[in-house]
Amino acid sequence: MSKEGHIVHVASQTPQVASDLSSIGEKHWEHHNERDLKRKQDFHGRYLLWLAYQSVGIIYGDIGTSPLYVYSSTFTSPPSYDDLLGALSLIVWTLTLMVSIKYVLIVLRADDEGEGGTFAIYSLLSRYAHIVRRDPREELMTKMERVKSADLKPSSKSTRSFIEGSVVMKTLLKVIGVLGVSLVMSDGVLTPAQSVLGAIQGLEIVKEDISHPTIVGTSCAILVLLFLIQPLGTTKIATFFAPIVIIWLTLNFSFGIYNLAHFDHSVLKAFSPSFAIHYLVRNKNDGWKSLGGILLAFTGVEALFADLGAFSRRAIQLSWLCFAYPCLLLAYIGQAAYISEHPEAYANPFYLTVPPRMLYPSLVFAILAAIVASQTMITATFQLLSQIIRLSYFPQIKLKHTSKNFHGQIYIAMVNWLLMIGTVIVTVAYKNTTSLGQAYGVCVILVTFITTSMVTLVALIIWRTPAIVVLCGFLIFGSLDGLYLSSALTKVPSGAWFTLALAVILSSIFILWRFGKENQWRAEASDRIPPSHILSAELDPESVGNEGTTTPAHTLRLTPAFGGASVSPINGIGIFFDKSGSPHTTPTVYIHFLQKFQASPVVVVFFHLRALSIPSVAPEDRISVSRSFGPAIVDGTLAPAGFRDFFRITLRHGYTDEVVTRDLGGLLYEQLRGFVIRECGGPNLQSTAITIPTPNPNDQTVEENQFPPSSSSSSSSSSSCRPSSAPQDEQSIARHLLAALDAAFTDQVVYVVGKEQMRVRESRGLTGWIRRSVLELFLWLRGMTGSRVSGLNLEVDKLVEVGFVKEV
Repeated sequence: MSKEGHIVHVASQTPQVASDLSSIGEKHWEHHNERDLKRKQDFHGRYLLWLAYQSVGIIYGDIGTSPLYVYSSTFTSPPSYDDLLGALSLIVWTLTLMVSIKYVLIVLRADDEGEGGTFAIYSLLSRYAHIVRRDPREELMTKMERVKSADLKPSSKSTRSFIEGSVVMKTLLKVIGVLGVSLVMSDGVLTPAQSVLGAIQGLEIVKEDISHPTIVGTSCAILVLLFLIQPLGTTKIATFFAPIVIIWLTLNFSFGIYNLAHFDHSVLKAFSPSFAIHYLVRNKNDGWKSLGGILLAFTGVEALFADLGAFSRRAIQLSWLCFAYPCLLLAYIGQAAYISEHPEAYANPFYLTVPPRMLYPSLVFAILAAIVASQTMITATFQLLSQIIRLSYFPQIKLKHTSKNFHGQIYIAMVNWLLMIGTVIVTVAYKNTTSLGQAYGVCVILVTFITTSMVTLVALIIWRTPAIVVLCGFLIFGSLDGLYLSSALTKVPSGAWFTLALAVILSSIFILWRFGKENQWRAEASDRIPPSHILSAELDPESVGNEGTTTPAHTLRLTPAFGGASVSPINGIGIFFDKSGSPHTTPTVYIHFLQKFQASPVVVVFFHLRALSIPSVAPEDRISVSRSFGPAIVDGTLAPAGFRDFFRITLRHGYTDEVVTRDLGGLLYEQLRGFVIRECGGPNLQSTAITIPTPNPNDQTVEENQFPPSSSSSSSSSSSCRPSSAPQDEQSIARHLLAALDAAFTDQVVYVVGKEQMRVRESRGLTGWIRRSVLELFLWLRGMTGSRVSGLNLEVDKLVEVGFVKEV
């Protein structure tokens, strides 16, 4: 093998028998390493209070600025006292039922290891029911928690069985999970434009002659600035924004108390839900239409759940129940107390109800809070897209973790700039908040309805709540969602079609990518084969009985299923990058290397990089080394020469660790040396520093022990080699193995990376033409977003890219 960097492209013509072997890869059992599983962070004390403080600055900007316009959006003329009480009753009970009880106390519990949003609910369901085909790379990092049917209540068991057995239900769950994300992301384009434009329009109160182009231009400039600061990360942005929102909500709280004390305190009667019911009955169609204004009181509630991954359930519950919720209740009650005696104040319910000499301070913080409101949906978009990427509904674009303390806080540069462009275009196109308002609110209530439906399934299948309780909850919350949704849908012809159309486009892209990936996994299934099904060792007759040989020599051969040709040795160490990391299969790049060249390096390393969602991995947990064909010594005798030089190395890393360096070969070589010494009881080995677990007879892993010497992990593991008390012949064998490894390292170290290309197979008919068109579009997107081997920080003259083609 040459040391020159080059690319070898070969077409993949998998033997027929290989397709017969593909089922082996499909049926293998993957054992999970606890270190690889994502774990929800749990915060207490000052960290919990710090997160609660941050959540105020990020989450409540949107829902917290609703007092600026709810009453003016609900009424078209000065309201009567009864109508005012009815609207206030609706607001109070909507905030209580929809936000406090439904979202804060129930929905936030339906998280997927700390992540929120409709897609997190779908991901959660997929771990408790067989409803999704997973990316082979993610299988080892996903813990299935499907409960035995015998442990489920009849209603839960029948629900799960129905979903698992119905293709329509599995497809429907996939679509609505993706649609929920797309709706929130559509709002992510609309909300910044609406909030910033509305904030700048607020200047007309003190400067009536401000020109319209000035308003639009200033709004666009603020939006650009807002997106420019996103790379700072959630913690820094929240630290700056939180005081603004805290002061803003505190002003609303204070104004509410002032108005309640100085004006009509009888509006407190609105805590009785009878006023809300009588309002809807009395006003009939007009009352139903006015719900489109009432629902603005809880716009932003969907982001409360979507932003969960950046904070925590307890932090959000603390900040909402102890601060935001009472502030908003007092704000609406105080405004109603003032409007009761001054009905014309409904037209500008916030500025006309502020206490004397507080207009200008409230104006400043209203504008600042409205600008901050944009951050709610921006952060939600980052969080949701990271979930979509992880479950292979979108290309693996680069994302950045912005905090070492709070692992769920992320930033995605490409999405940030696309959002910036989209919001600026929307601001220029719509020009004012009246036009934008027609498009606002539909996505919010549609997402809440989807959330209610999916959490109902979670309650049945995962929480195993009695069916009668689940049914009652669904009827209550589903009815509220349906009532508001039916009213909001009247906005579709006058502007809401824009966000719905954008959501459909985004959903189509996500589902298209997933369809392409599932076809790709099916095409790759034939290569998920254990090494023992590809290679065999043939005894060299000339080496039998020769004096001075440690063990008879063996020649590697391909198995009959792969042609049976002998495999020529290539001096050096070949490091084959393994994207799946499965301990029971062979890297695809190595299979194609063998098939096309009938050659193999003397020492073969299947190398897998495993990214974990933590800042850094401790050195003792970072690298795992194992042999691909079992132990090197059996009953004091060396295994066949060809088999004992195949290794697997898994390198775990966090998002702040730098792992692929120019000295990667030297690092792996040192790990192999240490592994051989520990395995065979070399003189440098401490007997208390090893464990040799054997989860599979064909896959023995040896790692540095993380436990104290008395740990059963060290004493109970079986071993093919013994510690330093091993006999001298095993020490000689160790030196023999190390000498062979040293010689291979001295010859050369070559990094071999697979470059998979795909082409769409020919198909006939209309269905075939549609399938081909969709897959061609997927391949185009894949080519645009795929990683490049040149991006690896490795020595170019030691890097080889082996190309192969798969048909989908």
